[in-house]
Amino acid sequence: MEASSSGITNGKTKVFHPVAKDVNILFDELEAVSSPCKDDDSLLHPGNLTSTSDDASRLEAGGETVPERNKLNGLYFRDGKCRIDYILVYRKSNPQIEKREVFERNIRAEGLQMEKESSLINSDIIFVKLHAPWEVLGRYAEQMNVRMPFRRKIYYLPRRYKFMSRIDKQISRFRRWLPKKPMRLDKETLPDLEENDCYTAPFSQQRIHHFIIHNKETFFNNATRSRIVHHILQRIKYEEGKNKIGLNRLLTNGSYEAAFPLHEGSYRSKNSIRTHGAENHRHLLYECWASWGVWYKYQPLDLVRRYFGEKIGLYFAWLGWYTGMLFPAAFIGLFVFLYGVTTLDHCQVSKEVCQATDIIMCPVCDKYCPFMRLSDSCVYAKVTHLFDNGATVFFAVFMAVWATVFLEFWKRRRAVIAYDWDLIDWEEEEEEIRPQFEAKYSKKERMNPISGKPEPYQAFTDKCSRLIVSASGIFFMICVVIAAVFGIVIYRVVTVSTFAAFKWALIRNNSQVATTGTAVCINFCIIMLLNVLYEKVALLLTNLEQPRTESEWENSFTLKMFLFQFVNLNSSTFYIAFFLGRFTGHPGAYLRLINRWRLEECHPSGCLIDLCMQMGIIMVLKQTWNNFMELGYPLIQNWWTRRKVRQEHGPERKISFPQWEKDYNLQPMNAYGLFDEYLEMILQFGFTTIFVAAFPLAPLLALLNNIIEIRLDAYKFVTQWRRPLASRAKDIGIWYGILEGIGILSVITNAFVIAITSDFIPRLVYAYKYGPCAGQGEAGQKCMVGYVNASLSVFRISDFENRSEPESDGSEFSGTPLKYCRYRDYRDPPHSLVPYGYTLQFWHVLAARLAFIIVFEHLVFCIKHLISYLIPDLPKDLRDRMRREKYLIQEMMYEAELERLQKERKERKKNGKVHHNEWP
Repeated sequence: MEASSSGITNGKTKVFHPVAKDVNILFDELEAVSSPCKDDDSLLHPGNLTSTSDDASRLEAGGETVPERNKLNGLYFRDGKCRIDYILVYRKSNPQIEKREVFERNIRAEGLQMEKESSLINSDIIFVKLHAPWEVLGRYAEQMNVRMPFRRKIYYLPRRYKFMSRIDKQISRFRRWLPKKPMRLDKETLPDLEENDCYTAPFSQQRIHHFIIHNKETFFNNATRSRIVHHILQRIKYEEGKNKIGLNRLLTNGSYEAAFPLHEGSYRSKNSIRTHGAENHRHLLYECWASWGVWYKYQPLDLVRRYFGEKIGLYFAWLGWYTGMLFPAAFIGLFVFLYGVTTLDHCQVSKEVCQATDIIMCPVCDKYCPFMRLSDSCVYAKVTHLFDNGATVFFAVFMAVWATVFLEFWKRRRAVIAYDWDLIDWEEEEEEIRPQFEAKYSKKERMNPISGKPEPYQAFTDKCSRLIVSASGIFFMICVVIAAVFGIVIYRVVTVSTFAAFKWALIRNNSQVATTGTAVCINFCIIMLLNVLYEKVALLLTNLEQPRTESEWENSFTLKMFLFQFVNLNSSTFYIAFFLGRFTGHPGAYLRLINRWRLEECHPSGCLIDLCMQMGIIMVLKQTWNNFMELGYPLIQNWWTRRKVRQEHGPERKISFPQWEKDYNLQPMNAYGLFDEYLEMILQFGFTTIFVAAFPLAPLLALLNNIIEIRLDAYKFVTQWRRPLASRAKDIGIWYGILEGIGILSVITNAFVIAITSDFIPRLVYAYKYGPCAGQGEAGQKCMVGYVNASLSVFRISDFENRSEPESDGSEFSGTPLKYCRYRDYRDPPHSLVPYGYTLQFWHVLAARLAFIIVFEHLVFCIKHLISYLIPDLPKDLRDRMRREKYLIQEMMYEAELERLQKERKERKKNGKVHHNEWP
């Protein structure tokens, strides 16, 4: 068995490359291999508690070399020369000693250098510091096809027509009167990220002279170095056996407690960034990205990508793009709301409601609810007009088109980012099989068509049976949601009567609003409790399916959690939008729940006010709670950790921890990666689009939340979390398909909201068919005279059921008992041939509603498909740049090779070795 080993000779590192790369050394003979940092505890550096004043005195002494300064910042080995690329943490008391010893011997055999350090506050905690020398980085960068810069870019300027150039001149003149790009970051504070201005190619040691290498220590940035080390650790054995391999398994079985790359020092500095510059990239990110003072600035995405990797960079690029696209949606939504405010005094419907003092409405609940004048609901009629006005339909169409434009332009934006970050030709590696899958199906194997190696195999029948059980579990949990909604419905129908008999006049007179408000708050509490249950059920069902790889597991878990949370969050909203007040029957023949509770009716001003309250309260509470949990929880945890340290070592002495201990005391990134961040934004996108016709202010609330969300997430990543491993990704994954599904659903729901929930269609039918302007083709405010009276039916009070008959006889209105009351419906009067039967106007309204749904959906879907067809996925200038780059790369590689051959020829001529048959 042959493998690599590392040693120190005269201060230089020798690396012996293995003959068989897939074989790891597992025998005790390796203990004799010389290494700069042995893993036995006898050479363990204990660490000392030092104060910041001691460090300052050493710095003030002056004359220290660069290695001496490196020793103090906690980013290097004890020699001050080897930069720490990765940290492993374990406890001495952990029983998995043998696995760790074998694993660490094989780490040194791969050429990585190792050094151990004990914790300053707990001697049981051991930090294993890893450093990858240049030879190891080069070897594995070539295996991993890491793209590195090799030549400066020559930008291609596309042709501009005369007309476009004239427009640019006019725009530039106009811009002179405006502030000069206030949202852009100051370029002087940002570093020159060389790889963004260079053509890149997969690293090759044979063609190393092609690449731009100013300094071997900084050629591979810190994120790339940690990614290479993690790649190595994932392929190192810790026990004999083909499946006993990889750091992830050691973290799972508890051999190691944590594994993470280091942050690049502190994110704070005593000196101003404007006068002294940034201490490191983390400090720069904090000042230019995570600070609240730059909330209006664009994000430094290239720096985020360099520090955290492409996957996290793409998340913040998508979040920033989504937030920017919310500006026009929020502006139009605010315009719709303000249009309702300005036209409130001219609204004929609300005028008639406010002036209807002689119209007495039937009670909205059994016994305790009194008769009420229609004019008592004047305030609710005015509030309804703010959201349900003539601009609502336009806004619903706009938001459906906006969702399509947002997704289509995101594809273009993603293509530009993928080009700038060298992700166009990047393909994911063949993923490792999950350890749970291997343990379950290790007895059955088949040949992998890609690698050609045998691997565990899951039979088709076993997979189908597990999927059926998982689908049954999903269906059961959806039934639990429906049961919770059913409980809220029972609460609403019971408490309406309770609030109607309340002692306080304020609650008694607003019983329906009090019922809706308390029901929404209770519903929010149920949503948050069920979310905890859903996460455990989703984990159980996903593990039951036994996905083969981590990405399959992540996609399956993501789909379940989104489905659960979406149904949980929106089920009550769907009930209020499409079922509340639709199936209540009429006075004298009410439909009842379990033949006991009378179903809840809409307010005399309509059901839209209930839907607005539901969306507004849930959206505000949900976003507030999420923001608190995202930032508040890690802040409290980190504060508690610092508090325990102060209690153990005394508050009078300020301890200076090395960087690895500072990072270990931070919170690890979520176990599901960016799942929680994406899920929160996707659910918000659903709220913003699905019922936006009923709540035009939803995009504005989403915009305000996202401006805060970007800085909260940035602050959390930079200051409160350990540095996550930089990983690559080409797009946002399964979330894009979910966004497309929400966009399609939003068209359908908004069509139904306008047609069924709002009074837009009944008003339109009255204006053109039954109003004063019938047959004239007009629909102005004068055509709505008499609409309120036409939309109410008459009921004879003597026809009430015994259990529905109110306690009051209504004599307080006119001095004599009432004989008739009114209710919202299109039914014949009690003295007609068919008492309380549907009128012709009801069928006209129903036909108009169905026609509107069909026309609206087909029109909007046609517009969406037309827009998606007209907007190409790749911008034309990007396509030209990619073609030109491909051409230039071929030319540059040819010229570089020709130049190398000519130099070799000249050198041979100088040495007197000339070959006549030599090319060129």
